Amino acid sequence: MNSSSKFTHPSLLIWFTGLSGAGKTTLASALQRQLVSENYWTYLLDGDKIRKGLNQDLGFSDQDRKENIRRIAEVSKLMLDAGLIVISAFISPFRADRKKVAETVGIENFIEVFVDCPLEICEQRDVKGLYQKARQGKISNFTGIDSPYESPNNPDIWVRTDLETVEQSLQKILLYFRNKISL
Repeated sequence: MNSSSKFTHPSLLIWFTGLSGAGKTTLASALQRQLVSENYWTYLLDGDKIRKGLNQDLGFSDQDRKENIRRIAEVSKLMLDAGLIVISAFISPFRADRKKVAETVGIENFIEVFVDCPLEICEQRDVKGLYQKARQGKISNFTGIDSPYESPNNPDIWVRTDLETVEQSLQKILLYFRNKISL
């Protein structure tokens, strides 16, 4: 039995994708705060937390990245079955993997948010120094440096965090979300 009937809102997966430092977690957290304030039941899945727990056995090879996203899709599906709005913030560099996520949870339950920001700006925002380490060869398979990021061809929502404030981007996401749940 699907638990979503207990809630007054549909289950959805809102998937934030973009380079490290683009603002995925910042926007996902802002969205979660807003939705919780409006009495939506949400859960935020974030790359750093998942990598330290569920997926700590995975590295950053292309195959491990695919498995990372596959596992997250399965966890998201379970959470959707429980009636939650799942907000996920992952680099998820490959289009094919994001497509598989949508297919796993049901395309009708999937919202893709492309958090677009030029690489140079992402590097300036990098408080962990990951880009610098990647450029020095201390980190390999780093998305945007020596591993590709495939931008979505047709995301549901496209935000430009180098040109928009967090609030402006959040309002775009909320508008799409509200239109989607009112259908």
